Amino acid sequence: MCDQTFLAITFGPCDNCHLSKPLMNIYLKNEPINYCSLCVEEMACQGLAPNETLATLKSESDNLKTKLEEERAKLHDVELHQVAEKVESLGQFVMKTRRTLKGHGNKVLCMDWCRDKRRIVSSSQDGKVIVWDAFTTNKEHAVTMPCTWVMACAYAPSGCAVACGGLDNKCSVYPLSLDKNENLAAKKKSVAMHTNYLSACSFTNSDMQILTSSGDGTCALWDVESGQLLQSFHGHAADVLCLDLAPSETGNTFVSGGCDKKANVWDMRSGQCIQSFETHDSDINSVRYYPSGDAFASGSDDATCRLFDLRADREVAIYSKDSIIFGVSSVDFSLSGRLLFGGYNDYTINVWDVLKGTRVSILFGHENRVSTLRVSPDGTAFCSGSWDHTLRMWA
Repeated sequence: MCDQTFLAITFGPCDNCHLSKPLMNIYLKNEPINYCSLCVEEMACQGLAPNETLATLKSESDNLKTKLEEERAKLHDVELHQVAEKVESLGQFVMKTRRTLKGHGNKVLCMDWCRDKRRIVSSSQDGKVIVWDAFTTNKEHAVTMPCTWVMACAYAPSGCAVACGGLDNKCSVYPLSLDKNENLAAKKKSVAMHTNYLSACSFTNSDMQILTSSGDGTCALWDVESGQLLQSFHGHAADVLCLDLAPSETGNTFVSGGCDKKANVWDMRSGQCIQSFETHDSDINSVRYYPSGDAFASGSDDATCRLFDLRADREVAIYSKDSIIFGVSSVDFSLSGRLLFGGYNDYTINVWDVLKGTRVSILFGHENRVSTLRVSPDGTAFCSGSWDHTLRMWA
């Protein structure tokens, strides 16, 4: 999303030639190094065979990519909506705002549900992170971060901590207690440190590990207690904007999306990219796994949502209309997986029938772009956050 993307230009001595130049932050065997562009090019040429050049290697790579797409196309024998023709259509669909949470002084950028199905954490451009009771709309905790644009926040599985970060390039964890007057900032623990802004974070299935994505083009897995980097994931060619963990209890994979128009699926144990999908025409702002874990949806600035089947290794559906020209900032599935909710930059939320590919409802209420959207753990409601400074509960 172009107006949420920040470029950090580093200038200093190159780690190789030691001359002061604009530097590229790259990783070599999971170790961060700062090389100038000339040294990066020289390093790339090392170990080439006598007749090999970067151009010939690029050509070979493109040929292999074309062959891979041809093999994928051979398996593409039927569309999802054709398979679902005999499935009964959804009936009358009515959802409306049940609660409005007011308290942020600027754009709401991210939110997450607690597993108790009641509490919500939200972060904003005003530099505040707020924990809400979604039933009563009361604020239970509020933390002021040292920077504005707190672009990521997440609830720990136990409900006893929240994580957040943004333009400070860090992911900080705050333990929560029953004492609402306690100074949470004093208990802050800085866990992750990137070389550019933090775009998303998510705890794994325990409070002890956290996964982050960043504008430095990487994702990383961290140990919360020690702050140690456990695994880093390199494969995106530009800012990583979003991530989502596979839903299974033993899930060792996650999906990420970014400004390079790619959605990558990663193995958390090896750090390798195991699948990659590049069908969007612009930045991927949001990715979300299908409840079964066999597919995932993405939302992009190209004004489409797309569904990718991991077993078929291809895109199986596109959710779009000619009348929709604004980007998608956030997506999430209903608990059954039949509905896909998409938050759009034209202030609306579109609800799609996943199987038939049709839009079943448009929800109005926000007065600025919808920046974040999450379905509650029990599936009875969903919450949306907007640049109009509010969060809304829909059911």
